[in-house]
Order: sequence, then structure tokens, then C-alpha cells
Amino acid sequence: MLNYLVKKNMNISSKKAYIDSKYGQLHYQVTGIGSPLILCHQSPSSLDMFSNAFQPLAKFGFQVIAIDTPGYGQSDAPKEQPSVTDYASCVSDLINALSLTKVSLLGHHTGASIVAELSTMIPERIEKLILNGPPLLNDEERHTVMSMIEKAPKMIVQKDGAHLMELWERRKNFTPGWTDLDSMHRGIIQMLRVTGDEIHGFKAAFSQDLETVLLSIQVPTMILTNTGDDIYFAAQRASLLRPDFKFTELEKGTHDIVDEQTDNWVESVVEFLQN
Repeated sequence: MLNYLVKKNMNISSKKAYIDSKYGQLHYQVTGIGSPLILCHQSPSSLDMFSNAFQPLAKFGFQVIAIDTPGYGQSDAPKEQPSVTDYASCVSDLINALSLTKVSLLGHHTGASIVAELSTMIPERIEKLILNGPPLLNDEERHTVMSMIEKAPKMIVQKDGAHLMELWERRKNFTPGWTDLDSMHRGIIQMLRVTGDEIHGFKAAFSQDLETVLLSIQVPTMILTNTGDDIYFAAQRASLLRPDFKFTELEKGTHDIVDEQTDNWVESVVEFLQN
């Protein structure tokens, strides 16, 4: 059993701030002091998807640095479609702005694509890498997922607020097996906060040659997944591609696993980073 470095019920302060990036201001949040751990969220989400993990990770001795990808959360939006390399460069800008020598990276879904790319761009500055649900899809799977996303009705604000119910139903349909009401509610809020085109993140991830990137990674890496994740099969595929990577899977859950199984998720992350 892993031990907290401070009392479990003690609250550690957090700070939100911005840096300038190629797309305007990049929003991030820092919790705790210690070994830097950068968190990159899925699409269309924000750094808030990790909020339940900030305190426990910080109590294990990490400086938790969560980022709002450009166009999501409270970061300024790109005017044109970015690539995964563009997103990764923004994370690199933050590492430089905070004068961090070495960091560990964790990304979920789209975020996994971003941190995987970044680890090949500046491997000498990456301590360890965690790919939570890497979207290693084939061409047919990418086409199917993008078609579903692109065909989803665009939100049109209505006087009676019906658009909010439509958004609720849409996220429910994209989250089979969901159980956490608060997580679903916060997920909707994060979708409402999207400042740019909500599908930019998906398009970037599905345009990346993730297989080549995975084969190029030279830093200690863990693939983290859960059996109820909608792209669980993709994480298994990534593990077969790189059997030298540590592979950890949690039981059941959805893409809201950080909320659904916070303690198990944090313990898996900490065990890899500290050992």
C-alpha cells in the first residue's frame, strides 16, 4: 500500500495561471510541490476531468500541472485546425515557461496522443510517460468514430433550454455504462466551455500516425486503461505493439474513470511513477 507524504485529510493549495502560446493564452493549474507531473485531458474536455485526482497526487509528493488544451477549458482557441505536434508544442512552451528541467507526462485519449508526441520531441526532458487510453485506431475505426462525432447535432441555443437536455443526452449516449452523476454533470459543463471547434482535438488525434510515434518512444512508459473504456481495445493493441511498456488495467468504468475510481487510478499512476 502506498503512503501519503502528508495527512490524507490535509488540503494542498492550488494555483491557476496562464502563459502565452502560439494560440493565445494557455490556461493551467498547479497543485502541490515535488516531482512535476503534467496532465493532458481528453476531448472535448478540460483539465477539470482530473480535478478529483489533484489532491491525492499532490499528497504523494507530485507537483500536479494540468493543462487546458488550446480551444478547451479556459485556454484561447486556435483559428485553424492544429496538429498533435502543435498541441504538444504548447505543452513544451509551458515546461519552458515554468523552468522545469524534467517532467513526467500523463495524457488521456487525445491527451495521450499529445504526450506521446511530446515524449519523442524532447525525450531528454521526460522522466516517465503514462498513456491513459491511447487511441491507436485503424483507418476504418477512425472513420467510424469521426463520422459519429461529425454527425452529432451542433448545439443551437434555445429559449426553453432544450439544447442543454440535448447535450446531456448526447454525452450519455457517448458514455455507455456511466454511473457517476457528478462526473456526467461536470462533463457537460466542460463541453459548454469549449472556446473553439470542439472536434479540433479529435481531428488532430486521428490525423496523427500514432503507431509510428509509439514505436519511437524511448522513455519509460505505462499504458493505463480500464475494461469499460470505449477504446479499451486500442490500449490492448498499443500494448501488443510495445510489449516492453508496463500495462495496467482497471476493471469496468468508462472514459470518466478518474472520477469513477479515483483511488485506484491514482494508486496505479503513483506506483508506476515512484517505482
